[in-house]
Amino acid sequence: MSQDKVETIRSSSSGVVGRARNTSRGVTVAFDSSSRPQPDALTNSEAFLAAVSSCGVTLIEMHAKETGVPLAGLDVTIEGTRTAAEPNRFARVSMTFELAGVSVKAVAGRRG
Repeated sequence: MSQDKVETIRSSSSGVVGRARNTSRGVTVAFDSSSRPQPDALTNSEAFLAAVSSCGVTLIEMHAKETGVPLAGLDVTIEGTRTAAEPNRFARVSMTFELAGVSVKAVAGRRG
């Protein structure tokens, strides 16, 4: 039996031009085209960046819990830059991690 994990998302027309309805595991969320952002939904590129930064949050939180690091909170800010010449790709992505409740000493002491 395969150990592969398969995740399926279904994206459909929403009835609003520039907005897609995305469904997985019974959860539905709307994403707007980056060229037609609306105030009540993330754009496709914002959703992509959110997926990357939220992965950072969950991985670090779970690792801290498993290793006994007293992490009180975590914020990750991600910024993606797309140029006018190539708006279909990110030219630069940067992430900033802000951890609360830990010190460099606490983390270094747990490395073994």
